[in-house]
Amino acid sequence: MRSDEAGRVPVAIIGGGFSGTMTALHLARRGVRSVVIDGSGRAGRGVAYATTDPAHLLNVPAAKMSAWPDQPDHFVHWSGLGGGEFAERRAFGRYLSDQLAASEVKVAEAIATGAERTADGWRVSLDDGRQVSAQGLVLAQGNQPPAPLPVAERLPHELYIANPWSEAAREAIERAAERDSDVLIIGTGLTMVDTVLSLAEAGHSGRITALSRRGLVPRAHAHAAAPPAPVELGELPLGSVRKLARWLRRRSAEVGFRPAVDALRPHSHAIWQSFNGVEEQRFIRHARPWWDIHRHRLAPQVAEQLKSLIADGRLQVMAGRLVSLGADDGEVQALIRRRRGSEVERRFGLAVNCTGPLGEIAQTRDALLAGLLARGEVRADRFGIGLEVDERDRAGERLWALGPLTKGRYWEITAVPDIRGQAAAAAEDIAAEIGAR
Repeated sequence: MRSDEAGRVPVAIIGGGFSGTMTALHLARRGVRSVVIDGSGRAGRGVAYATTDPAHLLNVPAAKMSAWPDQPDHFVHWSGLGGGEFAERRAFGRYLSDQLAASEVKVAEAIATGAERTADGWRVSLDDGRQVSAQGLVLAQGNQPPAPLPVAERLPHELYIANPWSEAAREAIERAAERDSDVLIIGTGLTMVDTVLSLAEAGHSGRITALSRRGLVPRAHAHAAAPPAPVELGELPLGSVRKLARWLRRRSAEVGFRPAVDALRPHSHAIWQSFNGVEEQRFIRHARPWWDIHRHRLAPQVAEQLKSLIADGRLQVMAGRLVSLGADDGEVQALIRRRRGSEVERRFGLAVNCTGPLGEIAQTRDALLAGLLARGEVRADRFGIGLEVDERDRAGERLWALGPLTKGRYWEITAVPDIRGQAAAAAEDIAAEIGAR
């Protein structure tokens, strides 16, 4: 959207990652005009696919990465890859950018700072002084930066990276590689893996320590995919985390853990919604870490690279927690209490927060979201991790939320196969509400 263009559209979409992009494209298919508002400079790619690092691979085979639910081979044909190959994430980002560029969807390259209701919809304020009027508003900001770590609040910025997806993180990784500094990574999930790969790609040869409460690392996809072992929803023990865990252990013994876990994917929303409040909390407290490492797996070549780094002594995965972090003589001084063990003191040239996306929506630093929450236009879900939405992904009147903002309702709503269906359904609902313009 150029500054001389009209600032009125049927739908304004906040966020240009996968959720926002696909919602806009599905609306375009239905004849509904929209504008994607994104000031990050990566519209069409978002945080996940804006990486320029060739070492960052998708953790889902190409055959499952089509942006379009009705064209399952779309990405395979675009990329020229085999269905079982794992594409570079930056290639998938180009794929999404191509879809956006080929459409008539407008992009406003600015940050949305606020949204207010009007008599016939919404008025969105941008950081460049412009305003956009729309009948409908879609919130698709995606995953947000990690919450601040109190234990690291006194560390200087040159020794500590609070947001591993930022430009500052990329620069810090390059400095650490130049100096071969020892690096502390707080967290052992997929973001840790990305950071380790970036360090290796930059030529880093110092030691890396990855720390989390349980020391769990994502499992790998098999080199050769096992035959699928689908199950019907009626075969699953709904409503109980313990019963589901027992079922999964038995099923894994029969067909292997990968096919057993993959068989739950089509039913993940129904499983989550079958839990009562007690079971939901039980899953979050006890089952979630184990589910995540088996469900969100690594490309085989990435897993082999991690295994090699561990064998060479360059990567150590630790179970424990940080007691304190401080700065001393230009280094990070860390006191770590091992899980079921003693305390150890270590020194590092850099510490990186890889604890994952923000887990408490009330702490959001997104001005538009914060304003909507403060005025009661939207409400946090019952866990406080995202926004409360109904079965049509409505967060209010003529207001929709998609993607990670809705994980309180769906839990599994971060991967392409999950979000592409949600975007299509939301676009259908928006078109029915607003109509083609």
